[in-house]
Amino acid sequence: MEPIPQKFARKSEQKAFDLKHRSTIAFNIGRYDQAVGIGKKQFKNLDLARRRAAMKKHRVIENLENYLKDFEHHFTGRGGKVIWAQDKEEARKAVLEVLEKNYVKLVVKSKSMITEEIGLTEFLEKNGIESVETDLGEFIVQISEDKPYHIVTPVMHKTAKEIAEIFHDKFGLSFDATPGQITEFVRQTLREKFLHAHAGITGANFLAADTGSVVLTENEGNGVLSVSMPKIHIVIAGIEKVIPSMEDLSLFWPLLATHGTGQQITAYNSLINGPAAPGEADGPNQMVVILVDNGRSQLLSAIPQRRALACIRCGACLNACPVYRNIGGHSYATVYSGPIGAVITPHLSGFQAYKHLSYASSLCGKCTEVCPVNIDLHHQLLQNRNMAVRNKMITKVEKYSMVGFKKMMSKRKWMDLAPGKIKNFFFRATMRKAWGPRRELPEIAGKSFSRQWKEH
Repeated sequence: MEPIPQKFARKSEQKAFDLKHRSTIAFNIGRYDQAVGIGKKQFKNLDLARRRAAMKKHRVIENLENYLKDFEHHFTGRGGKVIWAQDKEEARKAVLEVLEKNYVKLVVKSKSMITEEIGLTEFLEKNGIESVETDLGEFIVQISEDKPYHIVTPVMHKTAKEIAEIFHDKFGLSFDATPGQITEFVRQTLREKFLHAHAGITGANFLAADTGSVVLTENEGNGVLSVSMPKIHIVIAGIEKVIPSMEDLSLFWPLLATHGTGQQITAYNSLINGPAAPGEADGPNQMVVILVDNGRSQLLSAIPQRRALACIRCGACLNACPVYRNIGGHSYATVYSGPIGAVITPHLSGFQAYKHLSYASSLCGKCTEVCPVNIDLHHQLLQNRNMAVRNKMITKVEKYSMVGFKKMMSKRKWMDLAPGKIKNFFFRATMRKAWGPRRELPEIAGKSFSRQWKEH
């Protein structure tokens, strides 16, 4: 099997020079940039809002255990059940136990990154349970046997024509089907699934500790249907999703909407406090929240990288990142791509296997600039690199080349020791492969600037 870093390098090069792919991404992110620019106008003082959100999430991270206990206390007090899962195996097992206990064979599922993280759909299918994605983008990903490309926009890499071709191949729709016609077809198809499903599975955008509320934010209404129509509702959420109070949503909802899609507020915002109470017409008979660690405690123990747990999954850093905009989401081969993925994935999925992602950055700082909760992402990437060095996860070639570079750069006499021809020889010998076949190596001048200055 091809090593993960080599696979990343190969796929990145393929995508970076795929002009059709780059054109599609440039168009879609360009529309996002326009929408976000308009959406940000609703804030009188955006910097203040970001600082306030960052402080609230910082307070949660520093006191995570207590806030999670508060959430569990209030949620179970309303008739819900909380299950703690240490890893993805425990999370999947917990879901399966609930479904098998209630003889569930059909599940409707709203958009959720953490279910992708734990590989839930594939796991349920192996155990004879049909799991249907109800978000339009995720539905397209599922029927095309693809993977989500982006945290917020799963099929950002597809054009309208390509999506029409998928529906022609799978369902016989016209090659010229419009987005409206495709949406109507999916609506009718999924309506039958909602009517017959015995369980709905959702993620959670936030978990309000003071009320025990599960907070869902979406634009299509499929999350609401997944909650209200089936008799069983299972929520799967990372332990970092908790916020101190329901009142904090007046801050987090607009920030998430604006930075995620450019809206002032998302179309559907739901608060679910537990199963349906006596006399309530809608809602499930059973509601279970599965709180998933799956490496988050490992990230929590890493200082200062633990700040990345403040992420609200808006996707703004992906859209801003010049690396992501060139190599795309699939090149990362992880659930969480872009700058935030490069920071958290080594901690969640194994530092040795994914440390290379922290080097896939220009360190321009654009990701930090756009983050709605002020995570200093480019600094955290440097911290990951530092951790890789301190834990001796670099090759001998990297180690000794940096030792030599440091020594050479520390004194002018070492820099001027060799003439330009010899410098260029070693430069070409050591850097040609890393520089890539499509770029010309720069030539080092025959005389250094300091020598020319002295002669002048």
